[in-house]
Amino acid sequence: MTSPSGGSDDGSDAQPRRLVCACCGTSADALTDGLPLTWTYSVEDGARRHYCEICSRENLRSIEGRLDSDWW
Repeated sequence: MTSPSGGSDDGSDAQPRRLVCACCGTSADALTDGLPLTWTYSVEDGARRHYCEICSRENLRSIEGRLDSDWW
C-alpha cells in the first residue's frame, strides 16, 4: 500500500479545509481526517453532504428516519 506523495500516514501534516453546510450554507474549518465534532454528514445520490450542528439538530428525526432498523 502506498501513501500520497508529500504526506504521512499519521495525519501530522493535515491541512484544514473549508466545509459548507448543505442546508444553510454555514462554513467551518475541518482537518482532512475528520469533521468538526458537532457536524454530521450523509451520502445522498453518491455525494457527501455536510450539515452544521444547528441543521443537524433541527432535522434529527428526518436523519434517523432514513436509517435501517438495524441501526436502532
